Amino acid sequence: MNAGGARVLVVEDDPGIVRALTANLAAHGFQIEAAVTGAEAIARYGSRRPDVIVLDLGLPDMDGTEIISLLREGSNTPIIVLSVRGAERDKVRALTLGADDYLTKPFGPEEVLARIRVALRHSARPQSGASAVIKSGDLEVDVERRQVRRAGGEIRLTPTEFDLLKTLMQHMDKIITDRMLLQEIWGPDYGTEAHYLHVYVARLRKKIEADSRTPKRLLTEPGVGYRFVSEN
Repeated sequence: MNAGGARVLVVEDDPGIVRALTANLAAHGFQIEAAVTGAEAIARYGSRRPDVIVLDLGLPDMDGTEIISLLREGSNTPIIVLSVRGAERDKVRALTLGADDYLTKPFGPEEVLARIRVALRHSARPQSGASAVIKSGDLEVDVERRQVRRAGGEIRLTPTEFDLLKTLMQHMDKIITDRMLLQEIWGPDYGTEAHYLHVYVARLRKKIEADSRTPKRLLTEPGVGYRFVSEN
């Protein structure tokens, strides 16, 4: 999806940050909606269906992690967290609940713009003609439709989960380093955010493995990266 016309819901109670984000994103062709509370964010999401959500965690009426949980019950819309909470445990919690990216305040407007473009790339459908279906055992990844099926039943993945699984399955039986995966999925500015991969791999295992505690498909290569094992 191109920036032009894409709708961004900014959930933030600091009017200065809202003004700065609105001015910068509007100048690049985005349509901006703003919400200052969690309740307003949920209402605006339901009525406007934005393409990306930029979410502060410290809202007046609820914690932003509650919004992530509520939206992930039925939505795959990319969520980018903006927060003063910089501890890794806070990042891991937000990612585990379903956030796609995490920026710590203070931040640069160009950095936010770059993260939004990555999120839109994850959620965009490829042009017709993309390679059709990647198969391994009873698991199928339909690249064009961005759908995943296991034993005939559809598995719902977030856009980021889908791109990670697709990348791993496109290189079946090969070890892909943490750095390679981070840069392929999140972009060239990433390379040290290993906690992103740990969280997303754990989420994928719960959805594609018979027992996520003893994975047979998506294996960790200690100190190196990950490998997807093919099945006939």
